[in-house]
Amino acid sequence: MKLPLDKTVNIILDKLDDSINQLAKEISKNSEFQIKSEDIQNFLQNQYDVRLQNLLNSQKIDIHHLESGMKNKIIQRKNNLFEEISTMYIT
Repeated sequence: MKLPLDKTVNIILDKLDDSINQLAKEISKNSEFQIKSEDIQNFLQNQYDVRLQNLLNSQKIDIHHLESGMKNKIIQRKNNLFEEISTMYIT
């Protein structure tokens, strides 16, 4: 049984939030990453985009065919996640 698109996207976004949050946490703990916070932010945002596309592709969902409301939801979730990450891990 296939889940409705909205529920599938929510599950994908939950996984993505956890994944990027964990990556940000690891970067903040690891002293090998001596790069500017702006570069860390760019890296994490690029990882978000790549992982989002991969997760959507794994479910045979093309981001370009999503309704604008769904795209806005993804953008809002991404913005909220990066505000949280910026506060918690990036100085």
